[in-house]
Formats: sequence, structure tokens, C-alpha cells
Amino acid sequence: MRVAAVQMVSSTRLDDNLAAMRRQVGDAAAAGARLVALPEYFCLLGRQDTDKLAIAEAPGHGPIQAALAETAARHGVWLIGGTLPMRIDGQADKVRNSCLVFDPQGGQSARYDKMHLFAFDNGSERYDEARVLQAGSEPAGAWAAGLHVGLSVCYDLRFPEFYRALAAACGAPPDLICVPAAFTWTTGRAHWELLLRARAIENQCYVLAPAQGGVHENGRRTWGHSMVVDPWGEVLAQRAEGEGLVLADIEPARLQEVRRQLPALQHRRL
Repeated sequence: MRVAAVQMVSSTRLDDNLAAMRRQVGDAAAAGARLVALPEYFCLLGRQDTDKLAIAEAPGHGPIQAALAETAARHGVWLIGGTLPMRIDGQADKVRNSCLVFDPQGGQSARYDKMHLFAFDNGSERYDEARVLQAGSEPAGAWAAGLHVGLSVCYDLRFPEFYRALAAACGAPPDLICVPAAFTWTTGRAHWELLLRARAIENQCYVLAPAQGGVHENGRRTWGHSMVVDPWGEVLAQRAEGEGLVLADIEPARLQEVRRQLPALQHRRL
């Protein structure tokens, strides 16, 4: 089964980003993808963190969710909608960074709220997502296109215990882990591929990693290198920078072969 990771260089304009999303999902479907994943913050990378508050949506309502549902249905694909800001009842100054999954009929089938909030300060770059985001409280997965998909977002990638908890919460190890991201150029250059391959190897599953990749209007530079990794840790396809698609085929037989030859998941003691 073919999957696609959409790489974007999202702007400060919601409408432009939604148009880019529609175009790229259409291109992915035309290339044979049955499951398409968008990057974190696909709908907006604002000039300041608080910009996302203005476009936050309530569950089931709003132009971003409508665009995702309509696009999934139009092209008949499973669509993992990167992340979008979701409102929190009774709280105006914070949102959840939510990943929604839509089925080929446009129905929402899963939601995951990012649990680990990124913070970084090397003296010249400073980030603290907790200023505007509220962390999610539990892992989530989805059944999509016949695959058990584990949902995660960006900074979650640095916490291997999260993926063990995800498998336990969903009742089985995932066939595919999806990691929509907006890694900074600094941290991505050092750790992105290394972490993705490690998560694939230790969970013996495919990893689908759609990312932001380029220089944005707000001056931020994201690492890109969207990729698909197989259960042996081999990178099947990737794109360095710029808008575009990363396409690869998921083979259930390969998944079972790796788990049969090296039954590490059965050997766990903790």
C-alpha cells in the first residue's frame, strides 16, 4: 500500500496553506497513495506563537477541519491532518495541538493531542510551546487503510517510552507510526533521522514522518527531510527541503518478516 508524507513550508496565511494542502493531497492521491499525512502546523506558522489562538477551532467545527474532511472525501484517501489548534473550554489563552485522522468518506476517525511540549534555548534560538499550548493527556491510535497507526507529533519522538505506552493503550504494537513535525533546523540536523530510525527499529514498524521544510515568512527555518522508514530502520524515501511529496510502499509481509526473524517485541521484560 502506498503512503505519502506531505512536506510544506507553511506561511502566515491560513487560506494559502489550505490551498497548498489541497493541491498536495490531490497530487499524492494521483500518485496512488491511499494514506496521506500532513506536517505539524500545516495550517499556519505565524509570526508569533499566539497567532494560532486566532484560528483555533472547536471540535467538529471550523474551516480547517472542513477542508481536511472535504479533501479526504474528494480524493478517497485516509488523511492524517498534521496538527491544528483546538480550543479548550473555558481557556482563551491556550489551545491543544491536535492531530485528526479522516477516513475516505470525510469522517473523523481519531484525535490525538500532542503530549510533549517542545522547549529549547541555545542562546540565539528560543522556543517554549507551553506558553500557548496545553499538553494532551493520553496516547491515541487509529485503524487506517488496514493498518494499525500510532499517532505522535514532533517532540514526542524524543520519548521512547511514549511509544511503548501507545502500543499498550491501543492493544497492539503499531504497524505504522506517524510523526508530523516542524523540527527546527538546528535540532533536526542533529537528531531527526537518528530518532526516526531508532523508533522504527525498536518498535519494528514503519515510520511516516511529514515535516515542515524550509525558511518561513516568520524567519524560522525548519529542517524538512520528510521520510518513510521501514521496520529495519532503512530510509525508503525522503525529501530534503521545499514543498513536495515523499512516497513509499508499506508491505505487511516485510513487517511480519522483521518481527519473525528478530522477535524483540516478544523478548521485552519491562
